[in-house]
Order: sequence, then structure tokens, then C-alpha cells
Amino acid sequence: MPSTLIHNIRSLVTNDPALGRGPLGLVEDAAVVIEGEHIAWVGPGDRAPQADAAHDARGRAVLPGFVDSHSHLVFGGDRTQEFNARMSGRAYEAGGIRTTVAATRAASDEELAANLARYLREALQQGTTTFETKSGYGLTVEDEARAVRLASEQTSEVTYLGAHIVSPDYADDPAGYVDLVTGEMLRACAPYARWIDVFCEKGAFDGDQARAVLTAGRAEGLIPRVHANQLSHGPGVQLAVELDAASADHCTHLTDADVDALAAGNTVATLLPGAEFSTRAAWPDARRLLDAGVTVALSTDCNPGSSFTSSMPFCVALAVRDMGMTPDEAVWSATAGGARALRRTDIGRVTPGARADLALLDAPSHVHLAYRPGVPLVRAVWRNGVLAV
Repeated sequence: MPSTLIHNIRSLVTNDPALGRGPLGLVEDAAVVIEGEHIAWVGPGDRAPQADAAHDARGRAVLPGFVDSHSHLVFGGDRTQEFNARMSGRAYEAGGIRTTVAATRAASDEELAANLARYLREALQQGTTTFETKSGYGLTVEDEARAVRLASEQTSEVTYLGAHIVSPDYADDPAGYVDLVTGEMLRACAPYARWIDVFCEKGAFDGDQARAVLTAGRAEGLIPRVHANQLSHGPGVQLAVELDAASADHCTHLTDADVDALAAGNTVATLLPGAEFSTRAAWPDARRLLDAGVTVALSTDCNPGSSFTSSMPFCVALAVRDMGMTPDEAVWSATAGGARALRRTDIGRVTPGARADLALLDAPSHVHLAYRPGVPLVRAVWRNGVLAV
């Protein structure tokens, strides 16, 4: 297989403490060798082996490609008017999703696929090399199935979210909609998905309904994830831990018992600062979670209603500025943390055998992601060993 040497790296984030300094495994004056789709060698630049080709990093920083473990990219239309109204004083509510449901149902497969590809290009250009995305804007058997099918053409990390809100078609029969989500709709979507999710929240699904959805998904071989405790205190986090969900996402409103449960379990707390930024809501307390020993991931929650950003660097900056994270913690959570939330060991790190997903910054350190917010610092991206940006 052809090999590529990336040399003259000022600061390399490996996320392996055995390879370098601190939790990020920082290696100064480093080099990386890519062979095929994987990392073949990592270490000091003056010890780097020969390779078929070379790329001079010119004293810049390199880190693992970002792992965006929570997004909603299969949708039609946008919600500009809703955002404008919210910025003018209207509160965010889960019911705004219905606007996107109508636009998504009206869109063709080609339109939805083109929209998905557009936002994936945006994300890649900003260093994201792995992403999860969900259905949830169709809420009929046909529309949910086509959403997961279209998503599966772009990623293996597809989530069935028929339980986003109760479909407008079942406004007077929420129990009937839960039966549909856990029955015919689940059977149509499961072949294209790896995960099952539910929005456990006032205005969406209560604890009993969420349990029924996740339990049915597990019986079909899907792994649970939960939209939990975003708008208020509720049972979502506790349910996620009880069912060994891969992640509880949002985690904005937590009791001490919720934090203790996350610390004692295997469920990752995925924080989505773009949502708080776009809704002017209270920020999740990342410091509280980290100090309790909870594994934290950062993700964009890219969606047209409450977090219309595809930028992981932006979310890193928000997490540092407003959620109590250090730059090191935020970068780890946006890479290795996201990999944990997807239960992946082949991404989120720069170590021999890992997938060759790398982001080269036009800066000497990963700290610049928070230090220079809003600046397009990603200079080059390798995905699966290929220079993609």
C-alpha cells in the first residue's frame, strides 16, 4: 500500500497518553506515517521512517479528525423565520420540528440527498471526518425509511429517530404513534440503521413511551441513544444509563442523581453547545460532569431548528468559553469523546492501527481552536488516508 509521511508537525494530538504528554498524548516536533487507510507510525520527527510521499506541515498542529456524534442532516427547508422570532423573544419549544416535517415530506429524494451532501462537505472542510445522523423529520413509515436509507449511503452511523415528536397525523392518538414507531416503522428502518433514539422531553415522549421505543429497537438489534434533559429535568438520563445507551445527548438540566448515574455507567454525556447558543438557553455544566468522572463528548447537533451549524471548531470554542471546559478537554471530547459516544475504537485518535483521519490546522497548537473562534483554521483534512481537503 502507498505510504505518506506528514512531517514538521509542531504539535500533534494523539489522544494516547502512552505516546505523548498529558491526556491528549501531545507530541512536539512530530511526524505521522499513513499507510493505506490507517496510521502506520507516530513519533518524533527526527525518527520518522521513509515513505512513498511526503507532506510538510510547516510547523502547524495536527489532531484527529473531529467525530460529530449527533446531527440531523436529512431534512427539507429551513426555519429562518422561527430563528428570527426566537431572537426577538419567543421561547424555543419542541413543536417547531413540525415545520421541518412538512418541508421534508414535500422534498424529493434528490433534494434531500443534495442537502445532506452539502452539509457533509461543510463539515469535512471544518475537520469532521466521522459523523452520525438521524431520521426524525418524516414521521411516516415511508419518509422515515427513505431518510435512513439516504443517510446510510453516506455513513455507517445512522440513527432511527421516528420518536422525534408525535407525528401531526397522530396528534390525538400518541399511543397509536408509539405503536407505529415500535412496529411497522421500526421494521422498515432497522435494516439501514445502527442506532435508535428518542426525544424524551415535555412536548415529545415521556419516560414510559421512551422506554417502549428503545426496548423495541434493541429487540431489532439497534443500540439506544437518548435525547435527554434538554429543556427540563426528566427521566431521560436515568433511562439512558439503565438501558446502557451509548449516549445521553444534551444533558442540560441534571440532578445530582443524574450525574452520579452517568459517572457510574457506560453512557457518554454528549453536550451540544450549538443548541444553547441558538436558543439562548442555559449552558450545560461540563465542569460538573467532568469533575464527577463522566465521559463527555461534544457534537454540533446540526439541524435546521435549534442548532444550524456544522462546525465542530465553533462548538469547541463555545464549550471552552461558556461550559467550563479547558481547551484540552474540549478537543478530546470533540474527537475521542465522540468516538466513545459511537462506541468506536478506530477513530478519534492518532495511533498505529487507527483510521487515518487527520486535521491540519493553520496554527501551531490545538488551543487556537478556542483562542481564535470563528476563524477557518482547518488547512487540510485526511479521511481514510486520502487527502480530502
